[in-house]
Amino acid sequence: QVQLVESGGGLVQPGGSLRLSCAASGIRISGKTMAWYRQAPGRQREFVAMITSGVITNYADSVKGRFTLSRDNAKNTVYLQMDSLSPEDTAVYYCRLYATGVWGQGTQVTVSS
Repeated sequence: QVQLVESGGGLVQPGGSLRLSCAASGIRISGKTMAWYRQAPGRQREFVAMITSGVITNYADSVKGRFTLSRDNAKNTVYLQMDSLSPEDTAVYYCRLYATGVWGQGTQVTVSS
C-alpha cells in the first residue's frame, strides 16, 4: 500500500541545479524519517541525505554544502535540492522510508556538458 514516487530528475550541466521530489502515498510521512540514496552503474547504492520528523538533517560528506533536504508534511512530500552538480553526481536517485526500507522507483540524474 505504501508507495514513494520520485520525480524531477533529468539532464543538467555541471554546476547546475535540480530539485527532486518524493511523493508518498498510503502513509503519512509526518513522524517518519525520510532519506535519499543514489546508485550509479556498477556501484553500490549509497546514502545521500536523510531528514527526521523533527526536520533534523544528515548529509553524506560528498554532498554536504551542495544538497538540501526538506519536507512538506502537508503535501506528504520530501524534496532534495541539488546545487553545484558535478558528473560524479550522475546516478539514479531513490527515496526511502528510512525505518521500513520502502523504496521509490528512482529518478535518473545525469550531469554532463
